Amino acid sequence: MSRAFVKENDLEHAGIDIPERPVSSEPNYVTQTGLTELRESIKAIEISLDEIKLIDSAESKQIKMKLERDLRYYLKRIESAILIDSKNQDHTKVLFGAKVKLINTDGKEYYFHLVGEDEANLSKNKLSYIAPLAKQLIGSVLGDEFTWMMQGEEQQMYIDEITYN
Repeated sequence: MSRAFVKENDLEHAGIDIPERPVSSEPNYVTQTGLTELRESIKAIEISLDEIKLIDSAESKQIKMKLERDLRYYLKRIESAILIDSKNQDHTKVLFGAKVKLINTDGKEYYFHLVGEDEANLSKNKLSYIAPLAKQLIGSVLGDEFTWMMQGEEQQMYIDEITYN
């Protein structure tokens, strides 16, 4: 095909289809920190959108579309957020917002903070409340023992500490 029959716009928009970010069907429980992080994400995206609007290129249009998609996602997450105040939780049980210290039979310690899906970050020991381990922990009390499948190996664990901020 001759180059004369290809519209410039077709070249600029090739590969620009940006799928929406999936929104979880689970209740959107958030800690105060998680809610703050959602709001900060929205502010950062709005600033980036203002900056990218000044640039007119195919690449900037694609970046703008991704930012707009992310903004829609975070606005939906804010709209559906259910703030859980850990001060009102039963502090004798592992519930949403709990910080839990686990110890295995070898004495190795593991720390987890049960948080919302958007706040979850294993590098910071923040575990989503819908993760299998979190589901196993919720409702447990100090001293409870359970089996945790870790890297294909069963580990006997017990709950050594439960704290809330």
